Amino acid sequence: MVAPVFEEFDPASDCECPGCVDLRRAAAASRAARTCGRPAAHRAVVVAAAASAVLGTGHAAPAPAAPQQAPDRPGAPADEGPETPQGAKAPLHGPGGKPAGAVRLPATTRTEIIDRAEKWVAAKVPYSMSAYWSDGYRQDCSGYVSMAWNLPGNEWTGSLHTYGTRITKEELQPGDMLLFHNPADPTNGSHVVLFGGWTDYTHGYYTVYEQTRPTTRRLATPYAYWTNSGKYVPYRYKGLTAEPEVPQVPGKEGGGDGANPGSDAVPPAYPGRAAFGSGADNEHVTRLGRLLVGRGAKRFYASGPGPRWSDADRRATQAFQQAQGWSGAAADGLPGPLTWSLLTTGKGKDIAPAGSGAVGAPAPAPAPRVPAYPGRGMFRPGADNAYVTRLGRQLVKKGFGRYYTKGPGPRWGEADRRGVEAFQRAQGWRGGAADGYPGPETWRRLFS
Repeated sequence: MVAPVFEEFDPASDCECPGCVDLRRAAAASRAARTCGRPAAHRAVVVAAAASAVLGTGHAAPAPAAPQQAPDRPGAPADEGPETPQGAKAPLHGPGGKPAGAVRLPATTRTEIIDRAEKWVAAKVPYSMSAYWSDGYRQDCSGYVSMAWNLPGNEWTGSLHTYGTRITKEELQPGDMLLFHNPADPTNGSHVVLFGGWTDYTHGYYTVYEQTRPTTRRLATPYAYWTNSGKYVPYRYKGLTAEPEVPQVPGKEGGGDGANPGSDAVPPAYPGRAAFGSGADNEHVTRLGRLLVGRGAKRFYASGPGPRWSDADRRATQAFQQAQGWSGAAADGLPGPLTWSLLTTGKGKDIAPAGSGAVGAPAPAPAPRVPAYPGRGMFRPGADNAYVTRLGRQLVKKGFGRYYTKGPGPRWGEADRRGVEAFQRAQGWRGGAADGYPGPETWRRLFS
């Protein structure tokens, strides 16, 4: 099948301005041409001519209607399916570029995939189905995944699956791909994104990396996507290789986890931002904590460090960043590639002792005082009080607020109960211990 130039998301329009009328006529002609077997190049000319007609009319585009709010995620538009027209298969730098020749699978790691994806996010690469970024990849959704996977050319949603192995939702890891290609009607919804890691323990939301209008973005997204969710298929890149091993340094368990690794130690690769932050629970968080303790952050940890991201990890990371003289967004408490590099190589400045007055040595903030438990009667059907609001806000802060469509508010509701139940189950509780009604221990853990 010849890869067509097509609209992956084709919003309906009843605008009667001359430009829109011409565009609809051209689109109809393009579809007729496809059934007659005309080449993709001719269809591209038709679409380009239609676009030129729209631009030349001088009519102002109708203002878009305000998006409705998603029912399961406050603040998120109800229709998050971006308009992402996609180009056809092409060599790097476009039709005039050098053909890739024989298909090859460059070896790459998950860290490298996410690092490449992050570069476009940081650069805010503008979306385009015809332009090519400086690295040679087309600035649309399939070009973005082709770039992140380091493929030899620009693929499209009808060919990307040949470079991957189909996996299950449970097997998804950062750097894998979620692909929806509609072979019967490629213009209807086809899209592809990169999986960046789960954002909550229920695996209901994940960090998505995608190329869409206006620029590359990274954000929390419901699984598998905002639209056509049931049609996305997860794939793993066939050329994926394991992360480099960290050799043991004599006298230090774990090699690179010491404050000053030996000269023969190979620093562990940066695992990507998705490995840290609210909801993260993995070995990279443990390694970060141990590195920070070795650089003077022991006072921030009442216990641990452990694999579950906590406010202690954030405060310790922020103290290390401030010790380097950073401030503002550069000292937000989330480790980026430079923070990780300084920690794993033993470079940079250590966190100064508390009370020394040195930059980067802020006295640790006192542990937040757990408010007194108000009693079970405050959290029952029909309850309406300030404690319910306080509970709901804390659930949202801890990452268990996905059941709220609005609020939280003072009236006890099913969203409150389900949020509490999810928090209780996260503690390992089952049965009556996870009934969704906060007792003294639930309250203490939630606010500690």
